[in-house]
Amino acid sequence: MTLEILTADCLAPLRHGFFTRKGGASSGVFEGLNCGLGSSDQAEVVKINRARVAEAMQVPPNHLVTVYQVHSPDVLTVEGPVTGNPKADAMVTSQPGIALAILTADCQPVLFADANAGVIGAAHAGWRGALDGVLESTVASMEALGANRADISAVIGPSISQAAYEVGPEFIDAFLDQDPDNSRFFANGEGDRYQFDLTGYGLHRLRSAGVGHAKWTRHCTYSEPDRFFSFRRATHAQEADYGRLISTIRL
Repeated sequence: MTLEILTADCLAPLRHGFFTRKGGASSGVFEGLNCGLGSSDQAEVVKINRARVAEAMQVPPNHLVTVYQVHSPDVLTVEGPVTGNPKADAMVTSQPGIALAILTADCQPVLFADANAGVIGAAHAGWRGALDGVLESTVASMEALGANRADISAVIGPSISQAAYEVGPEFIDAFLDQDPDNSRFFANGEGDRYQFDLTGYGLHRLRSAGVGHAKWTRHCTYSEPDRFFSFRRATHAQEADYGRLISTIRL
């Protein structure tokens, strides 16, 4: 099966893609393109999957850069192939031939580009990272490399949608404590539950940061099991583990 790669016009002409689970070598609950070395999938099979992504991005496998994501606002400035597994949740670079890659399974993968300045970024923005400012930190780190935030396009890839993201009353408090207006990103659910609009919140933070263009591809990871991995769906199905999607961009 061939790879399925979702793209966004506003990131063109830069090579980029939000890869679905189609076209990979993994099997079982990881069936397809599982790119998560942190999963319990066979490491050699995951490396095969990542090599297919690198080939699609036209870079050597060691130029497909990922980090150890920890739901932080921390950004790594990448100047070449990265050794080790540094902890961060976003990366920026101005180096051609380096593909920045983010792994997700419901959280927001966000790809950034200022094509005029030749600066790109990629961020993993779950609720905690988004609340703590990972998107704004990515924009600021791009500016440090010469980008102009008004010229930055930012695209949120496949993420869990509001209809599938049920949270408890303790969850909403963290958002209201930061800004009471954040209540608009929550809809009433069953009983004391709420439905959280993660991508709406992400777009709000991006636009408030002053990026020139921000959009969501409008793909829900939870509701399309044939195309996307989902941590929450796997949890509801009581599966032992789950695959990780990859989203990447390069100059």
